[in-house]
Amino acid sequence: MKNDFLSRTLAVINDLSVEEQLFLYNNVRKLKEKVKNKEDILEFQIKSNTGIYIVFLESSTRTKESFINAAKFHKNAKVNIFDSEHSSFNKQESYVDTFNMLTGYSDYSIFVLRTRLEGVCRLLEQKVGDFADRHGIARPAFINGGDGKHEHPTQELLDEYTFLEQNNFDNSHIKIALVGDLLHGRTVHSKADGLKVFKNVEVDLVAPQQLQMPQSYVDKMRRNGFQVRIYNSIDEYLSYGSPASIWYFTRLQLERMGEDVLEKAHILKKAVTFRKDLLDKLPEDVKFYHPLPRPKIEPEIPTFLDNLPLNGWEGQAINGYWVRVVLLSMFGGALRTDFDTTMRREEPTEDFIVPAPIIDGTKGTQKEGKRGIKPIDNGTVIDHIAKGKSTDEIYNTVLKIRRILKLYDVDSTDGIFKSVDGNCKGYISLPDRYLSFKEIKKLSAISPNTTVNIVKNGRVEEKYRINLPPRIYGFDEIRCKNENCITNPVNGEGVNASFVRVDGKFICEYCETPHEYHEIWNI
Repeated sequence: MKNDFLSRTLAVINDLSVEEQLFLYNNVRKLKEKVKNKEDILEFQIKSNTGIYIVFLESSTRTKESFINAAKFHKNAKVNIFDSEHSSFNKQESYVDTFNMLTGYSDYSIFVLRTRLEGVCRLLEQKVGDFADRHGIARPAFINGGDGKHEHPTQELLDEYTFLEQNNFDNSHIKIALVGDLLHGRTVHSKADGLKVFKNVEVDLVAPQQLQMPQSYVDKMRRNGFQVRIYNSIDEYLSYGSPASIWYFTRLQLERMGEDVLEKAHILKKAVTFRKDLLDKLPEDVKFYHPLPRPKIEPEIPTFLDNLPLNGWEGQAINGYWVRVVLLSMFGGALRTDFDTTMRREEPTEDFIVPAPIIDGTKGTQKEGKRGIKPIDNGTVIDHIAKGKSTDEIYNTVLKIRRILKLYDVDSTDGIFKSVDGNCKGYISLPDRYLSFKEIKKLSAISPNTTVNIVKNGRVEEKYRINLPPRIYGFDEIRCKNENCITNPVNGEGVNASFVRVDGKFICEYCETPHEYHEIWNI
């Protein structure tokens, strides 16, 4: 049983289980008490020859400086700080090669990264971990300090600790309003999973329609059992009564907006900026939070609120230091648990290529009464392609199957016909050509609910119904549509895309962008 956090990666908040997060929060509480009472804190300090690398390739003050100071708390660690403006990454050097080399400079390394590209920590966990294994070096730990619009898990940790502190560490229930730019704000995206430390969660999403939470995160919240309500402005939210006692504001991220949204920025900002006349509509015990810094012009939380009891954001910011100290204590091996910390990612095992009964072996080849199909003695018939869709969609799916599977057989035929139930469907008949399992797997993600018939000596010997696979990877033709994903070819890292199926969609395993199955194919 593993009782430490050495070589772990925190790429998304879900990389720490609820039990592990509560372990962190309890130790933050303990450390703060010890410091307050001037007690010995040696148990929290990393004791081995550890290199802590602060690698921020995107501008940051608050997160970067709190990590630098948290790293310096650990007096035995070597702290190395990368300046994003003068870093060799600006020379178009490979992420993997660079971190491979850095890994060899200490007995054990912890890397804290902030990047514009999304999914970098997940990539490095895999590739640099393999490098370390090849050379007998301890696998390094990676901590995501924010990647693009994706996640900011250490901010989430300090936020959840702060909410627990407000609740006197009672995690039975939370009601929270998320207010501001919910579309671009990675801190609020992390809350779709981070709030799971509370057993009963109510979330009110307050943002104009153009800046609302992406549907994929709303869906994730609901899958996690959260009660979710959606409002277009603070005024609309307060008009319904019974507002939350915890409000979490996030600024409008103008640098991530398109021109069409920027033109309306002033109007959008008004919808999520607090005003004096709204004070008497708030509960007595309300606290406002913000990841900071606030914009100096028209901040969402105006400065007249600074001296009021609802100011929770200053204590929240201070907690960032303590949370990151303890996170480094955990990943540096100073803190151990009495439970198993082995990171387990379950590989999906669902059968998606299912043998189907063969009622009459000759009908699969003859297609009696169906116009345009050529009977075959040996080979494959792909049937039920895009059944029930328009003839244009069926035709385009047939062409896509041919292109992706490279089915250019001279004697093959394809077409569209009506089935017994009146729905149109497509087929491809491939004489003397048998699909491999890999091709059938690929087909399942191109055209699910298709039937594959294996014909030998004029009879269907094998028949399979194929559904969407639980995971798809290893194909050159698949691509994440998010240009900021580390797997996207425009970023030059040579990383193959990989997707896992969630609620009928394919989610990128690096940046978590959701795709319809037809969107992952680069053809």
